Amino acid sequence: MDLLYTVNRRSSSKFFSNQECLYNGQSLCSLSSRNIVAFTTMTELDDSSGKTRGCHVYVADLNMPWHAHKVLSNKHNITALEWDLPGDKLVMADTAGNVQLWMFKDHILNDWVLIGSAYFPGEHILGAAWFHNGKKTGLVTEKKDSIHYSEKFNHLLFAPSVRQFGGRAAEGVLVVSTTGMVGAIMITKDLQNPICYSTESLGNTRHRITAVDLCYGKNGHFLVAVSSGSICLPIRCFRVLVRKNDDKCTITSQALPSFFLQDGAPKDNSCTVVTHLKFVVREDADSLVIAANSESGGFVEVWELREKSQPVHKLFQPKTLEPFKTVVWQYQSQYRCQSPVTAIATTKLSIVTTLPPPSYVIIALADSSVHCLNRLDCLKEVAFSSLNTSWRPDEPSNKYFKNSVSIAHMDLSWLGCVLLACDTQGNMYLYKLLPDGTTGTSMSLNYACTLLEYCLVTGLDWLDILLCLRSSMIEALCERLDVSFNRQLQSTQQYHYILFLSIKTSLYRMLVTGQNKAADLSSLLMIHSVATAFKSLLRPSDLISHDKGPAESLAAVITDVIIDVDKVLLHLDPKEFTVEPSTLQSLQQLIQWVADLALNLLARLPEQRMQVKTGGYELLKDHKALNTVRELLVIIRIWGLLRPSCLPVFLRSADNLDVLALLFCLLSKLVQPNGDTQQQVDDGLIDECCLLPNQIMIPQLHQGNSITAIVSPILFYQNLPLQLEYGVEPEQLVFTPEMNPVEGCMHSGQIVDTIRHLYLGRQPLLVKQCTRCGGKAQVQNMTRTAAIRAWDQRWTRACRCGGIWRIHKASQ
Repeated sequence: MDLLYTVNRRSSSKFFSNQECLYNGQSLCSLSSRNIVAFTTMTELDDSSGKTRGCHVYVADLNMPWHAHKVLSNKHNITALEWDLPGDKLVMADTAGNVQLWMFKDHILNDWVLIGSAYFPGEHILGAAWFHNGKKTGLVTEKKDSIHYSEKFNHLLFAPSVRQFGGRAAEGVLVVSTTGMVGAIMITKDLQNPICYSTESLGNTRHRITAVDLCYGKNGHFLVAVSSGSICLPIRCFRVLVRKNDDKCTITSQALPSFFLQDGAPKDNSCTVVTHLKFVVREDADSLVIAANSESGGFVEVWELREKSQPVHKLFQPKTLEPFKTVVWQYQSQYRCQSPVTAIATTKLSIVTTLPPPSYVIIALADSSVHCLNRLDCLKEVAFSSLNTSWRPDEPSNKYFKNSVSIAHMDLSWLGCVLLACDTQGNMYLYKLLPDGTTGTSMSLNYACTLLEYCLVTGLDWLDILLCLRSSMIEALCERLDVSFNRQLQSTQQYHYILFLSIKTSLYRMLVTGQNKAADLSSLLMIHSVATAFKSLLRPSDLISHDKGPAESLAAVITDVIIDVDKVLLHLDPKEFTVEPSTLQSLQQLIQWVADLALNLLARLPEQRMQVKTGGYELLKDHKALNTVRELLVIIRIWGLLRPSCLPVFLRSADNLDVLALLFCLLSKLVQPNGDTQQQVDDGLIDECCLLPNQIMIPQLHQGNSITAIVSPILFYQNLPLQLEYGVEPEQLVFTPEMNPVEGCMHSGQIVDTIRHLYLGRQPLLVKQCTRCGGKAQVQNMTRTAAIRAWDQRWTRACRCGGIWRIHKASQ
């Protein structure tokens, strides 16, 4: 396990000397399925005097961890912090009994809104878990080499925790407090009462609880394991069911077998306090990790639920000879530590369907060491790291650490590739891990490809995989992903197409040499989206047979290679392509982009022929995409007859030059040799393309805007771990992609909206910025026709690269 980066507060010398105690306190951290971290600190991150003591919740993206945004400040300590499964909502619960549910406002990382809150007076909340939504996909171990995704990945039977009308999963949270109370808070869709809640006692009588963990059973129930702190008292387990009746929710709790730690391996008599309980996997309820501490050491044990047959006296023997079976907890393995345990993290998601699932138990000790243990191999230590070793031998170590770092909380990413730890001062540490069940020292190509396919099928975020890749394996990984995707059924490919392009683009974006391929792939994604948007505006007229819409008849005409765009129009019914003029005007920017793309492609053709052959994707060789561009040019031609002002604008040398017709003609000649794609391009076509920059001013399509992020080609040239600070963009991580410039191309130096292709100016004051690719987009949109609103909504949840948006203000 390698430390990838640390994010620290800005340190001042005064702060270290006399006020360190003000900053220390229990911190929590939690990673969402979209690789966004939520964490708590005792004082605000930019506070150097300790005046803001309380509890503050921050969120940040793992790709730009220096941009931490404060969600709220709470006067009581927050004791539970959990993301829901899709990664859009956050629950926070504190020592006074307040439970608050928050969510992104309009899917923006640094804009939050409170859904609702519940108050349980006098209850110190210890643990919380969101209701399960019933979605669970596993990699079938026996068929992991199968070609088809549908055989390889199975939707496993898993019931939602709470069902609403029609069996749909309800959203909400289950909380457990120190007095043995269990509470359910459910989100209703009612605006007056956004949530409803109810409470119940966990056992028959209330009893004091000091440690708790919740996990999901596959029949829709929760399993709750609790400990009362002393090693002499049993670890109790309960099965909790939440039901929705009309507008109320009801809770039933039922006791399950408990066990005493003394029944396991012999213990030191000194370890008397049970400090941590954790289920080994959140969706696999039959193994439990328990940690107990003394002043100078501790131990970690794994216990499992097993079926055991009990001998029965022959008088009570039933007629059938089946033995009488009961379920009991059995001691599995133990790991002794030289120092007390301060935090435990376990696997969130078992990707493979093997039982028991391969999983890690990661423990942090008070001496600042982190140990990674393999649960299947009797808690054998797989990896070890210590935060006390000073990383920079040339600098005094006390600059970073006054004394030892004490880790307060840890969390694993959903795919198990990275581990996030936070210390008592709210600093973050990110480790690269080897995923479960892999051997060797780094991630294998095969496993990386399977994980990316798993992300493609489930929609999980793949940033943590990118952090673990080596630069030498990326091109091979792209090829392998491509081959496996092209083997799928046409319908499967169509369904996953956009996400597949996003994953592939993000892989190429990590290579210095892959920037042009990444640009081509994002253009392909845009062509696909623009074509879908334009064709959805076309309405078939009533007279024609209904099995063939206008888009299909256009595609049929385009396959015959007609060079003259106006001759294509003779084969089409103009009524089918009629759209309201106001709608057409609002789409002008997208129409302009299609024409600019066609211009750029043709102007690049002569250079492309001279270049050395490289592998990977090239848009100029993708005849299917080029034909889509031709279809769009035909649609634009027809729309221009309806509303001339929506046509693309060009700066030309001669006024009588018909640019659209010329572009269509040249593209048609390019795709003409349909049979053989390897065929050489005609010299006459090359000559015509060479003339283009003299006839028309060619606008620049891809701006090589610099980006500051963790995942970029620069990462491979850095000395790890990176030293980052909250609120400071690291200068050593600024990356400016080099694009092959088109000859005679004009550079505006302006920032272009990556979604609507508008010019935003050189330094726009307020934009949405993607946390993954750094692309910027307008926050407020002016023209509001239904067509452009639909276009904007296509990109509200995520950028075209799959990243999440944050509001970015330009620094003065």
